[in-house]
This record gives sequence, C-alpha cells and structure tokens, in this order.
Amino acid sequence: METNTAAGSEKNAAQPEHWVDRYADYLFRFAITRVRDADTAQDLVQETFLSALENVSGFEGRSTEATWLTAILKNKIIDWYRKQSSGLANKTESLEPVNSDDYFEADGHWKNEHRPKAFGLASDAVTGKEFTQVLQRCMQKLPPLWFAVFNLKHMEDETSENICRNLRITPANFWVIMHRSKLNLRACLQKNWL
Repeated sequence: METNTAAGSEKNAAQPEHWVDRYADYLFRFAITRVRDADTAQDLVQETFLSALENVSGFEGRSTEATWLTAILKNKIIDWYRKQSSGLANKTESLEPVNSDDYFEADGHWKNEHRPKAFGLASDAVTGKEFTQVLQRCMQKLPPLWFAVFNLKHMEDETSENICRNLRITPANFWVIMHRSKLNLRACLQKNWL
C-alpha cells in the first residue's frame, strides 16, 4: 500500500527540469494576449518559472503542473497590472474617441443609425478564428488602462471589486471605463467585421 502512495506522489510531483520545454510556449501565448507586449510577456513567464521553482515544495499535485503554473502566471499578470496602474491612467493611444451622446437619444434609447446590428457570426471554425483576430486587433487599440480593466473583467473573470482594488480605481471609474471600452470595441468591430 505504501508503494502505491509513493508512486502516486511521484507521479504528481513537480518536474522543474521539464517546465520550459513543456509549458513555455503555452504560458507565453497566455501572457501575450493579456499584456500586449512580447518582452513583458517573456519576463512574466520567466518570473513565473522562478516563483514556481522557489515554491516547488508547495506544489501538492492536486492539479496539473500546467494549471499550477498558469495560476502563478495569472497572479504575476495581475501584479503587473497593479504596478502599471498608476501610469496607465495617464497613457493614451491613438483611438477615435467614442462619445455616448453620439449613440443615444436624450431618453437613453439607441439612435437609429447606431442601433446594434447582428454580427452574423457563423459557427464554423474559420469564421470564429477570423472574428477572434479582428476582436484582438480592436482590443489592441484600447488605451492601456481600458485594456487592463476590460481584460481582467472579461478574460480573467476577476470581480469588479478586485479590479478596482488592484488597479486603484473607483467603482464609478471602473463602470465608465467598461462602458467606453465596450462602445469602442463595438464601433471597431462594426467597422472591421461587418
């Protein structure tokens, strides 16, 4: 009986010597879609491996190595957003500003010319992949703070409270950023996808 337990724990034991070969590409792809910069993504993956190596004794084998390393990377990304948050508010990129008054009547209803249109998404893999590429290009146009807020909310499934705390923004600012991000993404998608 003890042999099986020992064999089971060996099977779930971390194997740091294989991490780079097995997980570096996956972790890099995960990071690059969230931080938009290859150098930063590489740094975060390296920090993930270092942190995991320092805490390898904490790996209990209750999940796969990939899941464990991804969780560490998610925390590194959130930490990176937190460190960047003070500078993000001041950075701007070229983005056509979207004014909600352009989209809505005084009573809050959509103006006819800006009423949402169906995207006509097909279920085939090619169309889905093309749409994802257009969406990613549109997201790249968001200012850094907007991207961080939108990404944390919709890709990382972070709570609004955590995002506000981590990025040091008020709940009102959070909802304004989300609203403006969605309007800009919608405008970009309608321009580039429809």
